[in-house]
Formats: sequence, C-alpha cells, structure tokens
Amino acid sequence: MGFWDLLIIAVGLAMDAFAVSIGKGLSVRKIEPRHTMSVGLWFGGFQALMPIVGYLLGISFASLVKNIDHWIAFILLAIIGFNMVREALHGDDECEAKPDFSIREMLTLAVATSIDALAVGVSLAFLGVNIWAAIMVIGVVTMILSMIGLKIGNIFGCRYKSRAEIFGGIILILIGLKILIEHMSE
Repeated sequence: MGFWDLLIIAVGLAMDAFAVSIGKGLSVRKIEPRHTMSVGLWFGGFQALMPIVGYLLGISFASLVKNIDHWIAFILLAIIGFNMVREALHGDDECEAKPDFSIREMLTLAVATSIDALAVGVSLAFLGVNIWAAIMVIGVVTMILSMIGLKIGNIFGCRYKSRAEIFGGIILILIGLKILIEHMSE
C-alpha cells in the first residue's frame, strides 16, 4: 500500500470528524484559535491513536488468517463505508452541535468519530502496512480537515454534512475493492 492509498484512506476516515467539525463551527459565533486547535488535536489525535490499537490487535492474529487477510480488509472497509453512507442517507440531518469544547465533550466526539479507524488499523496489520507512516498521514489529514470543517461550518452551516459522510464511505468501499482486486490478481 502506497502513500496515495494511505492518503485516500485518511480522507475517508476523516469525513466523520469533518462532519462533526462542521456542526461545531455552526455552534459558535466566532471561531477562536482555541476552537481550531481543539478540534484539530482531538480528532486528529484519536484518528491516529485508534489505528495503532487496531493494528496491535490485528498483528496478534495476522499469521492465523494470512490466506484470507485481503478478504477481511475488504469486508471491514466495506462495512465501515456502507455504514457511513447509510447513516448519512437515513440518519438525522440536524446538526445538533453545542458550543461546548470541554474535555468531556471533545473526548466523547473524538472517540465516536474514530471507531472506524480501529477497524482500519486491523486491516492495515493484515496488509503489512508501516503503521507509523499510516497513523501520521491519518492523524495529520484528519487534523487539517477538522480545522477546515470548523471554518466551513461557521460559514455555511450543515448543508454539506451528509455529503461529506457519503463521500467518506464511498472512498473506504473503493479502497477495500482495490485491496481485494490487487490480492486476487497476484
């Protein structure tokens, strides 16, 4: 898996945090630097942390499933992607973000938006990806997109929330298909 693949996965994973950041941006009258740093560090940090946890879980049983690892990676990414699309299409369209940037609020949101990254970490273990490069790309991309989402939300509101989630879900499904096709052709 190359840099561009990791970058695309990072963008897909960042879409939940991006969407929540849009809602956070809507909730504040004026964005202050502390708001921008808060969403960037919380969301980027947890998006980087969760793949490590998943990776450690994955490498502990990777040798047992070596012959089907590409199927597992595909299934996990497809499930995550389909769930993101389903939630965007059938979920609540309201942006109910509070202007709350407390540790408790941001921790809750950071964990909720990074659960998908845990499963991706398992997939990365099966694929033998350099986890340090992967978490750096995932964390930085999420941090940047979260900061941008905060600003977009402050300007435009929640108009693009479900589109961002659909886009992220489709990206993860396509990466899963790419992995499957590459391993099937070997």
